[in-house]
Amino acid sequence: MMLFALLAVRGRAIIFTSTGDPSYNTNAPTGSLTNSGWQYEGQWYVWLGTPIAPRFFLAAHHINGNVGDVFVYNGFSYHTVNVFDDPNTDLRIWQVAETFPSYAPLYTKSDEAGKLCVMIGRGTDRGPAVLVNSTTVGWEWGNTNNIQRWGENIVSDVYTNGPNDLLLRGFFDRNGVTNECGMTYNDSSGAMFIEDGTTWKLAAINYAVDGPQFSHDGSGNSTFDGALMDLRGLYYWNGAAWTLYAPTNYPVALPTGFYCTRVSSRISWINSIINFNPGPDLQVTNVDIVGGSTQINLSTGSNRVYRVDFTSDLVTGVWTTVTNNLPGTGGIVTIIDPGAGGQPKRFYRVTIVK
Repeated sequence: MMLFALLAVRGRAIIFTSTGDPSYNTNAPTGSLTNSGWQYEGQWYVWLGTPIAPRFFLAAHHINGNVGDVFVYNGFSYHTVNVFDDPNTDLRIWQVAETFPSYAPLYTKSDEAGKLCVMIGRGTDRGPAVLVNSTTVGWEWGNTNNIQRWGENIVSDVYTNGPNDLLLRGFFDRNGVTNECGMTYNDSSGAMFIEDGTTWKLAAINYAVDGPQFSHDGSGNSTFDGALMDLRGLYYWNGAAWTLYAPTNYPVALPTGFYCTRVSSRISWINSIINFNPGPDLQVTNVDIVGGSTQINLSTGSNRVYRVDFTSDLVTGVWTTVTNNLPGTGGIVTIIDPGAGGQPKRFYRVTIVK
């Protein structure tokens, strides 16, 4: 039987099969999980973000944010100055003015399925037990406390959410790993780490869960948000009606899943932002007078946006924009400064907008 993944509802938090203690796993992991990613998490509003380069951190797009807002990492404030959105996924890279003292290495292999992962998030307590025929099958989402916690799970498979949007999926299993966890409200933008050799690396950013709204009787009168180890005997909303997932006598348990945006499949886009070296970029290669206007040839990089300004006096430094939000092509782009050909002198500068 195939479960229907309702990815429209986002924003989750770590809960456990083993305990409802809200203070559980609120400190950095130890033992074999030492340095498994906890040290790389910073606070972005009430969510999390992960530094991935000296001046860049990775977060989820759907939690939004504004340039100029503060990212807090190891107790220090970093001011955002730019933002870069992946056109294909929920990933968003923020640039800060200051320099991070450390940042997470990235998982670049495509072998995540079957591997142990450490999940980190902030959000709700484990709420009341969900009972089916007097048996606990999961828990409702509890109070939102925005406390950072970590848990463990196994990457089940890679889920295709779009042509270039691949998600790492895990399930909230009854008999899972030691710190078996699921996700609830406000864990969006938290991180999934996987060990590569002896180094834990950032493998994904938390995105969505199955459901999360369910019903006991299919009438809509007994709905709840929950993380479930077994969906048998419960109903979900299919967009038009409440539908039974599976009868209680279905032969295997059907747990809810969680979905995290995969880093390895978007590594080229990530590197195009964090490893960008202008090189020949930002160069005005030629300026010609054409009629009464000035024609400017600009060397550009792909996945970049530019602004071109002019001034007639380098001493005063008063600059006027000729064009803004100019997309780069990886080659020469030509712009026109109307009427500039008749001016006695004019100086141009080029700025990367994003």
